Amino acid sequence: MKNIRNFCIIAHIDHGKSTLADRLLQATNTISDRDFQNQVLDDMDLERERGITIKSHAIQMDYEHEGEKYILNLIDTPGHVDFSYEVSRSIASCEGALLIIDASQGIQAQTISNLYLALEHNLEIIPVLNKMDMPSAMPEEVSDQIIDLLGCDFDDIIRASGKTGDGVDKILDAIIHRISAPKGDADAPLQALIFDSKFNQFRGIVAYFRIINGTIKTGEAVKFFATEKEYNAEEIGVLKMTQLPKKELRAGDVGYIISGIKSAKEVKVGDTITHTERPCKTAIEGFENVKPMVFAGIYPVDADDYEELRNAMEKLQLNDASLSFEPESSAALGFGFRCGFLGLLHMEIVQERLDREFDMDVITTVPNVSYKVYSTKGEEIDVHNPSGLPELNYIDHIEEPYIHAQIISKSEYQGAVMGLCIGKRGTLKNQVYLTSDRVELTVELPLGEIVFDFYDKLKSISRGYASFDYHQTGYKLAKLVRLDILLNGEMVDALSTLIHHDNAYDFGRRMCEKLKELIPRQQFDIAIQAAIGAKIIARETVKAVRKDVTAKCYGGDITRKRKLLEKQKKGKKRMRQVGNVEVPQSAFLAVLKLD
Repeated sequence: MKNIRNFCIIAHIDHGKSTLADRLLQATNTISDRDFQNQVLDDMDLERERGITIKSHAIQMDYEHEGEKYILNLIDTPGHVDFSYEVSRSIASCEGALLIIDASQGIQAQTISNLYLALEHNLEIIPVLNKMDMPSAMPEEVSDQIIDLLGCDFDDIIRASGKTGDGVDKILDAIIHRISAPKGDADAPLQALIFDSKFNQFRGIVAYFRIINGTIKTGEAVKFFATEKEYNAEEIGVLKMTQLPKKELRAGDVGYIISGIKSAKEVKVGDTITHTERPCKTAIEGFENVKPMVFAGIYPVDADDYEELRNAMEKLQLNDASLSFEPESSAALGFGFRCGFLGLLHMEIVQERLDREFDMDVITTVPNVSYKVYSTKGEEIDVHNPSGLPELNYIDHIEEPYIHAQIISKSEYQGAVMGLCIGKRGTLKNQVYLTSDRVELTVELPLGEIVFDFYDKLKSISRGYASFDYHQTGYKLAKLVRLDILLNGEMVDALSTLIHHDNAYDFGRRMCEKLKELIPRQQFDIAIQAAIGAKIIARETVKAVRKDVTAKCYGGDITRKRKLLEKQKKGKKRMRQVGNVEVPQSAFLAVLKLD
């Protein structure tokens, strides 16, 4: 056990984490030059294209140092704020962390939040200045930022470049000398932490774990603490470039277990594996069920594809346990699903994967968050969908989720960023100057406000400099209303939104104006109205396409013309009663992009 080192990599998006991991794999000869490709641990096409890590990966490297053989277990972490729970479980499986900071960009919000997570778990932090080969690198300034943040010495910071491979040997030495070997008792009852799982279509779910205490052997009966289900360890092993089966794994090891599990819901990240016969007394701390933060309806473009969409969602859920969905129907869009996501990036990835892997064309409704509604009888109702909101006279009060956001930006954009946050009903809690031209703002915001377009706006007003990170803090009282869109007095349920009372009038007006442009003209007038309950707050009218019935009538008395016009008017009135308005697909999509 003294020659094992378990470590993870903490970095903001695009700070060169996957590239540096590639260099470590090459330096330890874990991968041959023939099999090598860039971002070798990111095996999804989407991850490669966007340059982000979506799933965490683990890999074992063998390294010889001063005549001794060491086993290095790298547990890769996703870099995006949506997956912060998975990051926390990966960190809990390690004794040390490489803190990678881009020498040309400096410290960003995501880095700080994940760093605090690592410090809470008492990890040894090794700071690495990456991208030293870039002409825009500012090693002195960024080193000062790291020293302020960590309180380390200047000599502790390793300068490296993932592109050229410079400094990789120093990183490997630091991992061996600075990170402690795992502590654990191989003879104690088995305690293993699940930090990730993956679906294999031939073998079922493969769970990745780190053994804290105890020993596990092939064929032993094991049980999962949180789900209380029992399985047989059909195959266990370690993670090289491919899975390598072993007869037994001991305390400190990182490996995988295959036990014929069919459903991803049975394997929860953060759960504890123990023996059935000699179980451990307590589970490993920190487990929680992952709760979706953002909800949206997903509907097939063609109503006949509903069953295919269901199959696609079920297959996706095998790979991604944090996706939850339930059937729902809408008068405007037909049958579909109400889905829960960890955040907006997660939602985007699910949509993209439905399109790529299953060839499904889908429409997504306006994303919203989950609210707690308290009725006049004192009942508490969770509302994920505007149509689930009870009538106004039954509601006592509504609570909405709030978040604590950290935004790091250049100080010249500070005013614009504060303006954006205050416009989104935010409260500024704190501001700290990290350096003379970088400021960290701490803001309290309603989650419902950032779910829509907050991140895009933040990036555009700060020219891409601002970085953003958040965690949920709880629920607060909110003055929310349901805004309905009526077409000729008929409600279009897919366009309903839950919105704060102060923003409702403005949003309703813009929505009506947008729909007026998009709904095709009919033979009769179409009234587009925005309503809160029975009160109409905005209206636009799509004028009828009229035939000129008086064209053939020239000369003679005016009553001849009037008679023809009256006849047309009656026809229009009758047509309006029987006619129905089709809302084109583009209208739903445009409302999503409504600025």
